[in-house]
Amino acid sequence: METRGIRPPPGRRRPGELKGQPMQREFEKELDAIKATVLTMAGLVEKSLDDANRALTGRDSNLARAVIAADEEIDRYEVEIDRMVSEFIVRHQPAATDLRFVVVAIKLGPELERVADHAVNIARRVLDLNERPLLKPLIDLPRMLNLARAMVSDAIAAYVRRDAAAAREIIARDDDVDDLYLQLFRELISFMIEDPHTITRAIDLLFVARFAERIADQATNISEEVVYLVEGIPIRHQPFESGRPAGEGPE
Repeated sequence: METRGIRPPPGRRRPGELKGQPMQREFEKELDAIKATVLTMAGLVEKSLDDANRALTGRDSNLARAVIAADEEIDRYEVEIDRMVSEFIVRHQPAATDLRFVVVAIKLGPELERVADHAVNIARRVLDLNERPLLKPLIDLPRMLNLARAMVSDAIAAYVRRDAAAAREIIARDDDVDDLYLQLFRELISFMIEDPHTITRAIDLLFVARFAERIADQATNISEEVVYLVEGIPIRHQPFESGRPAGEGPE
């Protein structure tokens, strides 16, 4: 029977217009809000990393204190993402990739919060380092921090774009940070062996290097979640193409 051209009685709407379309708009609006909140938190974390690096290289104690003070706001965003995702799941019961997208969002909050904590730890070491003469020119350490920071930024971009290929490329870049960490570790150990008076300063720099290495590990964790988001396959704790287990750096 031909039904084309039949319209509902005046004052009535088709079921899809009455319920489905507004619900879909609300679904997409809340999904976008979750994404925007993750991006806002990521932006604050990236700023903390940049400021910690500048505080280190510029021996800027005031900037280091600002990094420490900014951590409270970042912590609030982690809690907010948790709340938004939990309410979204209860309200909309998403499935497939939409479900994975919000599940990954709730996992990204703690990962980003840990990155911010590492930035705070670096800032605290900067305050200690600034009380004594510089042990050595800071070249590889800022480079290491820049590499780790770029990994975090690119991992978040891969999440937003749902780009598994980019995420896998970020995971592979973790080896570069690990190699720099090992290089700095050996160099600073040599300083301590040759002159015990350098031990305190060398240990502070070693801690900064370790925090930078851990930041790269958090970026790796985020990237692994992006692969799961897109492909539906968890790859954490599995060997990666580099031959080094994914997310694992030197101890």
